[in-house]
Amino acid sequence: MKVMVIVKATPSSEAGVMPDEKLFLEMGAYNEALVNAGIMLSGDGLHPSSRGVRVHFDGSDRTVVDGPFAETKELIAGFWIWQVSSMEEAVAWVKKCPNPMPEASIVEIRRIFEAADFGEAYTPEVQEQEERLRKKLESQG
Repeated sequence: MKVMVIVKATPSSEAGVMPDEKLFLEMGAYNEALVNAGIMLSGDGLHPSSRGVRVHFDGSDRTVVDGPFAETKELIAGFWIWQVSSMEEAVAWVKKCPNPMPEASIVEIRRIFEAADFGEAYTPEVQEQEERLRKKLESQG
């Protein structure tokens, strides 16, 4: 199963504080272990919300709001996409992660939907469209 491992933002990440060399090296070694284990599919850090925007949807209306955004604990500072056999395996790997922030931090794990999760609405036509898009993405990457 695929999971998204979400590094929650902290006051430091929202202030744009960059990791020191020690943390870069520790995270590099951790990421290398994930890749060598065949778990890590992708991952990146995100700029602070002050450099982002949100688009609010209400029917056909769209409203753009510039960052920064309140409630740091609700924001994301980075992510990984992993292929694991179970949620327990994902938790075990997260427990090995160096603390990604200079202060206390939270890492959240969320399962990514798979075709079987969508039920009857995931018709053969929808599946074909999805497969076509995936192939196009793979050829671009």
